[in-house]
Amino acid sequence: MLKFFGTALGVAAVIYLIFLGYAYIFQSRMVYVPHQELVASPGDIGLDYQEVYLDTPDDVLVHGWFVPAKEEKGVVLFCHGNAGNISHRLTTLDFLHSLDMSVFIFDYRGFGKSSGSPDEEGTYTDVQAAWNHLTREKGYDPGEIFIMGRSLGGAVAAELTVHQKPAGVILESTFQSIPELGRDLMPFLPVKLLARYSYDTRSKLQDFSAPVLVIHSPQDEIVPYRHGRALYSEAREPRYFLEIQGDHNSGYKQSRESYLDCLEKFFRRYKGP
Repeated sequence: MLKFFGTALGVAAVIYLIFLGYAYIFQSRMVYVPHQELVASPGDIGLDYQEVYLDTPDDVLVHGWFVPAKEEKGVVLFCHGNAGNISHRLTTLDFLHSLDMSVFIFDYRGFGKSSGSPDEEGTYTDVQAAWNHLTREKGYDPGEIFIMGRSLGGAVAAELTVHQKPAGVILESTFQSIPELGRDLMPFLPVKLLARYSYDTRSKLQDFSAPVLVIHSPQDEIVPYRHGRALYSEAREPRYFLEIQGDHNSGYKQSRESYLDCLEKFFRRYKGP
């Protein structure tokens, strides 16, 4: 009997070690789930748009859409989450357009029509290229630009906000860091030892000079609500928190009325020249 249990434990240990190796080696597949095919465009929902291609310093071609508002009250640089591509964010474009906000949305390297393969530093390079396009090519003053990120995009938005001075930053359904999120999703793994990605949103909040709006749902099944509350607690004033209802991917749609009302007030209060 003891021999049987010893053998069983040995097999379990080997399986566990194999799983650890898989989690470490193929970690990028868990962090990034890109889709290359664009399934729709802003034109499909009646929005005018400009197709944009940006060259990054490391020779990656970043693709995006600039969606202008007719009676523009500001511009949003939108950073999407870890899956799909910009064509899966038409509802967000429609929401922001209804608030008379122009939007520049882009795909990280390896997503949609953007070349290359995604990694943490690469996504930071990509969002900097998007910012440069708005300030240098489009001529926007930094005080006119709101940086908005959803889920992983919130971590990307946070990195950019540390280095720039936007009108404001919006972190929606965003985690504190990859290791902290991994601890919640896979408590049986030594995530902090395995993590090859950081995306440490929380540590960057004290370096923000811009107003912060944190949006999160208690029903978020992917990024627990405590992450949003922790980000809000870490942020400097002026800071705001909006509690929405619904799951990780559809909470903003389920809470449309309160969501748009909060965004409109935030944009109106902090829009620049």
